[in-house]
Amino acid sequence: MSAKKETLGKTVGIVVAVCLVCSIVVSGAAVGLRSLQNTNAALDKKSNILSAAGLLGEASTKGEITEIYDARVEEKFIELATGQYVEKPSDDFDMYKAAKSKEFGVAVEGSNVGFKQRSSVAAVYHIKDSSGEVSRIILPVHGSGLWDLMYGFLALDNDGQTIRELIYYQHKETPGLGAEILNPAWQEKWDGKQLFKDGEVAISVAKNVGNDNQYAVDALSGATLTSNGVENTLVYWAGENGYGAYLKNQSWKS
Repeated sequence: MSAKKETLGKTVGIVVAVCLVCSIVVSGAAVGLRSLQNTNAALDKKSNILSAAGLLGEASTKGEITEIYDARVEEKFIELATGQYVEKPSDDFDMYKAAKSKEFGVAVEGSNVGFKQRSSVAAVYHIKDSSGEVSRIILPVHGSGLWDLMYGFLALDNDGQTIRELIYYQHKETPGLGAEILNPAWQEKWDGKQLFKDGEVAISVAKNVGNDNQYAVDALSGATLTSNGVENTLVYWAGENGYGAYLKNQSWKS
């Protein structure tokens, strides 16, 4: 009987020891890789912004991505309610994390955009041409798709009206259906579309609109909810509760 108890005790002890060692190794690896993960996340963000700016094709290495980004992109912060520039709230400020905080969180009501709070302060990105003038404005946008929120960047000409790119970089849409938001052929349809008509948000996503319609893009086949989500996202963020005041001010020209 004692031998059996001893054997069981040793077995349990070995299992506990192995679990402890494994947990230490995994925790150590997570901490050790955190810096690399943050670096890769920052590089991915820069790549997506350059893609929205139409500049990613000029870069073929990680170093070139960073070099072009530093030379051509200026990150600014605005108060959404007024559209005025403000100082960066903190070194590690993130508008999506800030949306959940007491200091910056603003309730979203009467909207079908898919989230209940947004940050009162948002990041925007100025793309500079060779003379240092702002040639494009990149706006972070997000809103509901079929399964979850979709995150992207909307690129506008410096008129604050003409769409050049709509780049999604995070989503959980169905491959072959809603995930076609990443299809270059669909992305190209946005180039030259107009965000506003007579001062009101006019952009839409609808079936069989054709390329001649300045204010609409063809919906994705078999992905009605995703297409509706894209439209709802743009209508919200271009409106008065999003970047509307900023786009009206056009302060990047001053």
